[in-house]
Parts: sequence; structure tokens; C-alpha cells
Amino acid sequence: MAHVVIFAPSPLLTVTVEEHPDGGDVHVHAGGQGVWQARMLLRLGVRVTMCSVLSGEGGGVIRHLLDDEGIGVIAVEREARGAAYVHDRRDGERVPLIESDGDPLSRHDLDELYGLTLREGLGGDLVILSGPAGKDALPPDVYRRLAADFRSNDRRVVVDLAGERLRAALEGGVAVAKVSDEELLADGRVSERATGQIVDAMRAIRDEGAETVIVTRSREPLLMLAGDEFTEVTPPTMEVTDTRGAGDSLTAGVASSLAAGEPIAEAILVGAAAGALNVTRHGLGTGDAEAIEALRGRVSARPFATTPEPGENVSPAGLAARVEEK
Repeated sequence: MAHVVIFAPSPLLTVTVEEHPDGGDVHVHAGGQGVWQARMLLRLGVRVTMCSVLSGEGGGVIRHLLDDEGIGVIAVEREARGAAYVHDRRDGERVPLIESDGDPLSRHDLDELYGLTLREGLGGDLVILSGPAGKDALPPDVYRRLAADFRSNDRRVVVDLAGERLRAALEGGVAVAKVSDEELLADGRVSERATGQIVDAMRAIRDEGAETVIVTRSREPLLMLAGDEFTEVTPPTMEVTDTRGAGDSLTAGVASSLAAGEPIAEAILVGAAAGALNVTRHGLGTGDAEAIEALRGRVSARPFATTPEPGENVSPAGLAARVEEK
């Protein structure tokens, strides 16, 4: 069984109130990017270990919730405010009542978390570096250091990050960087969501330190750059219940295949199928392997025509795609 280790520095405690004929129905879950990725990986038959800091009473609840789901967690425990939210969905819309990023991690917390992440990651098949709940939870440079240390010790790293965290991880070097076109716009890597600008941004991310770059584009086909080759990937069209968590499911699907030794061309199909299934569900990072496998056969991938870079070597398939596009 493939083993994926997830750096998830500050998972969320989520409380959601839903409508019920006999009054409000309260749902309590562990959440956050790393948790949603772990949940999907588990559905795909992958052994998962999360490396986290669990804070205060909420952290104890998160540990029990993760244990109940079968997600392994190795944690630094501390007395502090943890990340959490309370949302009211009784009227059909998500209304935030309380949202807290929790307290930033101390230097001691970071040292302990860094050490246990290295220990677990070096024993796994692949490492995912996920973001914390709050922007000030930990310094971005932690991502550079982790990426560099794993790369120098022959462990592949997948990241689904943006902003300074993405830049830091790229400096360390990663196998896969996944980002959305919205994040490219927010980071100033593009001035509009035009395909040409996205293509240029993907090349820049590759040159900064990613072997493969994946960009999701809402309802548009996603784009992947592996080496010098662009691929356009079109998932099946699904009725959308909740788009949140779809990107994390895609990342988990890609990671599950790479950890099992599959090539990136196969991994992106599984990732696209996992993301497509997730939008049909209220639960983030949920689904089942059989449904994902059925959807994988409906994902289409084809070479994507772009303007060559100066001095770029274009494969026969890529050249044919460009001729066909013209």
C-alpha cells in the first residue's frame, strides 16, 4: 500500500449547523486543506499520515475525529487557540458565525513539527505540503526548507499552495505544483485569466522549481505542464453541489497515483476524476474509489497547442497539436 505523508500544520475544527425537521442538526468534523487531501487519499486506498500541531481542547477533538476516520496523525500538542469555525447553513447559504485562525506556531512548535515531518516523510512514498488555516500561522520559509530537504533525500513533494508559500516551496524544488487561475491572479502572476498569460505563468513556475505544473480554471479544462509539454485535461461535467475541496481532491488523486508509481499522465486523470466527484457532494474530500475509477474513463486529455519558447524542443505530438490548432 502506498504511503503519503501530509504536512498539515494547523488543521481546523469545523462546526456546521444544518436544517432538520426537528430543529438544527450540528455536524462536527476535522477540516482544512491537509485533512481534505488526507480524506480523499484514504478513499483511494492510500495509507495517510498527517503531521500537525494540535492546539487546546479543539486539537484533542480533531485527533479523535481523525482517528475515527482512519487518518493517522503525528502531532505536536500545545496549549493555545486552534483554528476553528462555526457556520450556519439552515437557510441553505453558509453564514459564518465564528472563524478563527488560531494562534501562530511558536519557534519551539515549529522545530518539533519540522523534525517529526522529516522523520515520517523520509519513510513514506510521497510528501504533500499543505497550507495552514491562517496566513500568519508559520513563516513561508518553512516550505522552502522542507521541500529542499526532501528533494535532497530523494522524496517527491507535491504542493497545493499560493503566494509566498508557493514561491518558497518552488525555491526548494517540488515534483508537482498545483495552483488555480484565481490564485495566479491574486498573486500577480497574471493580470487576467487569459490562456496565454496562464501558459506563461506556468512556464515561470516550472522554471522556479516545479517539475510539473497544474492549473485549474473553474469550469474550463485544467492545464498541465510536464517538462516542455502542455496537456489540456477535461473532466466530465457534473451537477455542482459544493466546489470547495475540489482542488484538494484533485491534488490527492494526483498524489495517490504518483505514490503508487504511476506516471504523471495517468495521475492527472485520477486527480481530475476525484475533483469532479467532489463537487457533487457536501462533504469535502469525500467520494469512493469505484466512482472515481468510473469517472476517470470519462476524463479526456490531449496535447495543448502553445507558442514555443525560444530554443524549445517540441515533440512530434506537441508539434502535431500546434498544427491542428492552427
